[in-house]
Amino acid sequence: MVQTIKNRSQVPLDSRDLETCQRVFDRLSADYGVARDSDEAERMASIIIELYRQGVRDPDHLQSMVEAARGLFEASERPPTAQGI
Repeated sequence: MVQTIKNRSQVPLDSRDLETCQRVFDRLSADYGVARDSDEAERMASIIIELYRQGVRDPDHLQSMVEAARGLFEASERPPTAQGI
């Protein structure tokens, strides 16, 4: 399913919003070995927050969009997946 990005929300993020963003950030950081205090981590966090504010709320879709935005779909960098998926 394709999710349409809506206008950027000016409403402050609440604790549930931040929890979702944090889970996506943690998963991406772990999958790609990105240090939390690196420039790459800051870019990822910025992209996650911006996409979330634009209406991308599904964690899996959010992760996919961040991977695409950061060019993380390179076959050599992609974490291994279970066979048949």
